[in-house]
Amino acid sequence: MSDTPNNFEYETNYLDGARKVIDKIELTQMQAIDQAVDICLASMLNHNVVHLFGSGHSRMAVEEMYPRYGSFAGFHPMVELSLTNHHAVVGSNGQRQAMYLENVEGFGKVIASNFHYGEHDSIIIFSHSGTGNVVVDIALEMKERGIPVIAVTSLAHSQLSKPKHSSGKKLYELADVVIDNCAIPGDAMVKIEELETPVGPGSTIGNTVIVNLIKCKLARKLTEQGQPPKVLTSALVVGEDKSKQLFEDSYEEYWAKTRYL
Repeated sequence: MSDTPNNFEYETNYLDGARKVIDKIELTQMQAIDQAVDICLASMLNHNVVHLFGSGHSRMAVEEMYPRYGSFAGFHPMVELSLTNHHAVVGSNGQRQAMYLENVEGFGKVIASNFHYGEHDSIIIFSHSGTGNVVVDIALEMKERGIPVIAVTSLAHSQLSKPKHSSGKKLYELADVVIDNCAIPGDAMVKIEELETPVGPGSTIGNTVIVNLIKCKLARKLTEQGQPPKVLTSALVVGEDKSKQLFEDSYEEYWAKTRYL
């Protein structure tokens, strides 16, 4: 590990950085995660949904929650392709456009207006910096609707960053519950000798750990409440017929839960 003139601490080995992110989450974020689980539980027990939103690479955390193996209905992914469809990089639908759009103030308000909301809805918003105008827009819109906001962000990065939104707010300042993904400022964790800039982002590790902690704790509580979730499960675990049925049941449950949106 080395210090740089900006006092950020970097690793020389990515695995060391990943372990530190996970250890720090366990040491410092479990109370906030449990608070988030209780909010999500209230939404699902009342037959409403937990919305999920993230722009840029934060879309990965949204899709890690649902739908994929080991996940269940009750979450509503809000994925805006213009902000997340990065594989083209250049040309049509390129990265420059996406990075521009995520800082167009008012765009989040338009996105939020495309859905209806239930009385017991909640939302998890993922953003490493927590300063993009769209994520702040979304948070403000949800607060206006009385929807609890759970933020998953890098506090170290966000606290050092200047707000961009005209409200002067960052995501973590608007959230009811803040979960720190424990990634360092700038996200990249590894410093290589004679390479000027660090490589190897850590936020994906933190976000994924947080998402699955929420998912597993929530599955346990739903089961204890007599509402065990229909989990998307591999045929290698339950057999081909059962696996197909679980997928159909989960998708039908998702459709039923999101009909009001």
